[in-house]
Amino acid sequence: MHSHDVLIDGYGRIQEEVHAVVEGLSPDALATRPGGHGNSVAWLIWHLTRVQDDHLADAAGLEQVWLAKGWADRFRLPLPETDTGYGHTSEQVGQVTVDSGALLVGYYDAVHEQTLGFLGGLKDAALDRVVDENWDPPVTLGARLVSVLADDLQHVGQAAYVRGLL
Repeated sequence: MHSHDVLIDGYGRIQEEVHAVVEGLSPDALATRPGGHGNSVAWLIWHLTRVQDDHLADAAGLEQVWLAKGWADRFRLPLPETDTGYGHTSEQVGQVTVDSGALLVGYYDAVHEQTLGFLGGLKDAALDRVVDENWDPPVTLGARLVSVLADDLQHVGQAAYVRGLL
């Protein structure tokens, strides 16, 4: 097994969980915020997808699916097009609503497809390439891929918890 096989498996697990969490939820359920101010399923899935899209597109030298494939227009969120949800206030979290779970899953699946295309051609030596010099030590591609994987798994787990509260 090669490192890209492990990464493909890990990102595939995110996709499975995204589908399981969103399946069958109404737009109102997707927008429900625990305690009236927590993160909703819609925000959590949108955010994890935006982060994966943003970070992997940057590392791979690709355009973000959000912008290149018209997903920003489909979501019609009252947020800047490049917003990923990082550092959102409670008010901003509440602005992330969707007309259907299919929209969330469709965007995730499009990002997942681009992710798999990149990971499928990845060679082990590429994992040592520095992709972000804004940190000390600088972030390598391998560290970025694992970081996004871990972050996405945490957020989809949070979304599953919120679904359980519903």
